[in-house]
Amino acid sequence: MKVFAVYDTNVLVSALISKQSDTAVVLAVESLFNGNVTPLYNDEIIAEYKEVLNREKFNLPDNLTESIISYIKSNGISSERLPSAEEFPDPDDIVFYEVAMSKEDTFLITGNTKHFPKSPIVVTPAEFLQKMGKLLQ
Repeated sequence: MKVFAVYDTNVLVSALISKQSDTAVVLAVESLFNGNVTPLYNDEIIAEYKEVLNREKFNLPDNLTESIISYIKSNGISSERLPSAEEFPDPDDIVFYEVAMSKEDTFLITGNTKHFPKSPIVVTPAEFLQKMGKLLQ
């Protein structure tokens, strides 16, 4: 079974700056790179990834951020937004939710679930790993 997901930027950043290799956020991002997850994205999401991952405070190598974005674009699905009437505390988060809503059975993986509507598709990295384990059995 194919698993589809939209990765909130905070999940990518958290995984990349983590000092541990076995945290839920690291494992959720690894699932992207080991072929278990097909990412969904659009141009706005890619632009945010570029902007945030290249912030000086994270001190991530340029080639790493470029490789991640290239991988997502090469192995993912570019999707249109499915407009939502939901309220969002941060308008920049709307695009992640609307892209996740564009394809059935897609998860939105975030470390900030309170920024999104209560929905079964909005999950933390730990919840995602639990659900993914059940889906891949």
